[in-house]
Amino acid sequence: MDSTSRDDIRKMLKSFGIQADEAIIAHLARHPGDVPLQIRITLEDMTDYPGEEPEPALFLEVVGEVRRD
Repeated sequence: MDSTSRDDIRKMLKSFGIQADEAIIAHLARHPGDVPLQIRITLEDMTDYPGEEPEPALFLEVVGEVRRD
């Protein structure tokens, strides 16, 4: 994998992290409470491959919770 691919990945992940942080903080502010926020983050390949789809498909899921202070 060349450095251009890694740069693209890091740029996308950094952008996602910033946007996700802002969205979660805004959500918590609009919906206060004592119950932790249950979150699922999913990574899914949306590429339109010519011919057959690669196996296994690219898929990653992370589940966690955000405690409310």
